[in-house]
Amino acid sequence: MSANNPAVRPAGPAEIVEWQPEDERFWNATGRRIAYRNLWISIPALLCGFAIWLMWGIISVQMLNLGFPFTKDELFTLTAISGLSGATMRIPSSFFIRLAGGRNTIFLTTAMLLSPAIGTGIALQHPEWPLWVFQMLALWSGVGGGNFASSMSNISTFFPKRLQGTALGLNAGLGNFGVTTMQILIPLLMTMGVFGAFGGEPMTLVKDSGWLFGKIPAGTPTFVQNAGFAWVLGLVPISIAAWFGMNNLRTVSPETGSTLGAFGKITWLYTLAFIPSIVGIYLYLPAPTGLGVINAWVLMPLDIAAALLVMKLAAFGSMKANVAKQFAIFSNKHTWSMTALYVVTFGSFIGFSMALPLSITVIFGEKHLLDAATGAWTHVKNPNAPSALTYAWIGPFVGAAVRPLGGWISDKLGGSIVTQFISLVLVVASAAAGYVMFLAYHSATPEQYFFVFMAIFVVLFLASGIGNGSTFRSVGFIFDREQAGPALGWTSAVAGYGSFIAPAVIGQQIKAGTPEYAMYGFAAFYAVCLVVNWWFYLRKNAYIKNP
Repeated sequence: MSANNPAVRPAGPAEIVEWQPEDERFWNATGRRIAYRNLWISIPALLCGFAIWLMWGIISVQMLNLGFPFTKDELFTLTAISGLSGATMRIPSSFFIRLAGGRNTIFLTTAMLLSPAIGTGIALQHPEWPLWVFQMLALWSGVGGGNFASSMSNISTFFPKRLQGTALGLNAGLGNFGVTTMQILIPLLMTMGVFGAFGGEPMTLVKDSGWLFGKIPAGTPTFVQNAGFAWVLGLVPISIAAWFGMNNLRTVSPETGSTLGAFGKITWLYTLAFIPSIVGIYLYLPAPTGLGVINAWVLMPLDIAAALLVMKLAAFGSMKANVAKQFAIFSNKHTWSMTALYVVTFGSFIGFSMALPLSITVIFGEKHLLDAATGAWTHVKNPNAPSALTYAWIGPFVGAAVRPLGGWISDKLGGSIVTQFISLVLVVASAAAGYVMFLAYHSATPEQYFFVFMAIFVVLFLASGIGNGSTFRSVGFIFDREQAGPALGWTSAVAGYGSFIAPAVIGQQIKAGTPEYAMYGFAAFYAVCLVVNWWFYLRKNAYIKNP
């Protein structure tokens, strides 16, 4: 920042009073350097957020391999809880930048992730601890999912409109690689005592596990606690970089107040968002943890409605205008159509990322034998089982890598055209995945279906990744400037619930012995959205022709 440039007058450490990115002279002289510095710090912070949000998909697999005293469906609840919490956290997170400032928000929400990271590392050394301890840590991990909304909102304010697509694509696309990074890094670090005496003693695998380069046999010492502790190595320097390298823009956050006051606003709103999540999860989970009186499909809309109500009632100061602007989008029918279509794309990506590791372990990790006399199925260890920790990263890697490609294709052809095509692919691929899951779950040699299963899921991730870029482009095309931002925040929040629905539904159907029903249900949903997309944006007399 330069005292000679009046557009970047400092009001204190990291504070910028005026910001004029649309001014070419200002942008070239000063703005570009500051904007890209904030972007390069934002990307690894968001990557860590995604990693900690979704780490329970891998941790639950290793808990099963280590013989933790929990059932398979109980372990599926850990991924579902962190998914639900992360999606709910996105609702208040969309207000953080205006209320607290970009630098304050990214620093604090990144530093907050140290709590679930360290707590998880400690808890994983105690398999005798009750299930609710792990469920509470999974709930707190959801902060990493909420960070997406504030991160994207912050970066959009730094760049001129002509560069916002590129900047947001880099932030979101590379941030999504937190899923793949986590799925590769955690299995690797669990093989070694990275932290020496400070990291605790290893546990011994009771089932075969794996990592990027193959299988790890039962009996091998494993530092499962590193799945949590490892993130400290990244979160500490990234938090420091955010504090000293990022900026608050007074033009965007005029009433930030003191730094401690800004931190108080963020903490208050996140605390409020936990209330509906905790109540909803208590009603959803079976005894002894909860009451088990509602199912996943009831919990999701109930949680969304409760979170919105809490936000509206708790609005204060400048936040009231933001809440009013957010609620105004609900009278626009395109809010609801684009919400469904964003669930198809990002919801599928994040949901399958959460559910795939444990699905591989349960479906292919056992032989499924039919007792001819009783007609009952029994499930015993499969010595030829593929390791989820070796293969689960491939799908999310493909989905994240093609997201920018989806945006580029949509710029050329039109967002709704691309969404229509990928929705058709998702219908067919989901139905095919369900059929293969049926064959594998009723086979004494399920491994023979594994590579077909993985190939189909790679197609699902490929389609959802490309579609993610197409729906992002469509929101900007369909909504005016006043509503585009709130619409993006709302649709991304609802789509985040895919991280809850997918593991919850797949886990429930595996418990019932019918995992294929989950995928057939997803295929039916994609088919409905195919019609919605055509009706709203592609038919001859569409409400908005796109293109």
